[in-house]
Amino acid sequence: MVVAVVDYGAGNLRNVCKALEHVGASVTLTSDPRALEQAGRIVLPGVGAFADCLHGLQSRGLFEPLRDLALAGKPLLGICVGMQLLMSVGEEMGEWPGLDLIPGRVARFQFQDTPSHQRLKVPHIGWNQIIPKQDHPLIAGVKPGSYAYFVHSFHPLVSDPTHAVAVTDYGYEFPSVIARDNVWGIQFHPEKSQDTGLAMLENFVRF
Repeated sequence: MVVAVVDYGAGNLRNVCKALEHVGASVTLTSDPRALEQAGRIVLPGVGAFADCLHGLQSRGLFEPLRDLALAGKPLLGICVGMQLLMSVGEEMGEWPGLDLIPGRVARFQFQDTPSHQRLKVPHIGWNQIIPKQDHPLIAGVKPGSYAYFVHSFHPLVSDPTHAVAVTDYGYEFPSVIARDNVWGIQFHPEKSQDTGLAMLENFVRF
């Protein structure tokens, strides 16, 4: 299976490629829309700020082709900020349009409204648990409560609760794995999450 990893100037691309190769994918790292069209799967990584990653896609002419391919049924996996770009709107340093493939917003951690008023450090960095909310191919074989590695200050707020595949608790629960039809997203870094992350990448490659 050929998996195209979208190169739009984001960091950590090589580690994502290596992890995909480890689970059996034939990987092409590309900023060419034609290569995305020819691939069997697409992975959209992301590190940094929502707006910077958005502009990286737009400046390379990748935003519309990526959205069109996903709407046409091409399997697409977003990782970290790449997952956030799947949403309708990002709220980091203003409001920015996302790919609008999964309805909802990307918001900063806000702890003042939590029942315990517990205020935790932002960004959320380190190992935390994944709690499934429903069965889904992306988390097949992943044990409830498995740990994954997070680095983020913002998280998705899905408009439709059925799009939340799994949640993670950091002061309150937020969706850490989301999906809508052929579009899937992971807030944590699977390439840094050992067996848990590799299992999910393998699920995406083989589903």
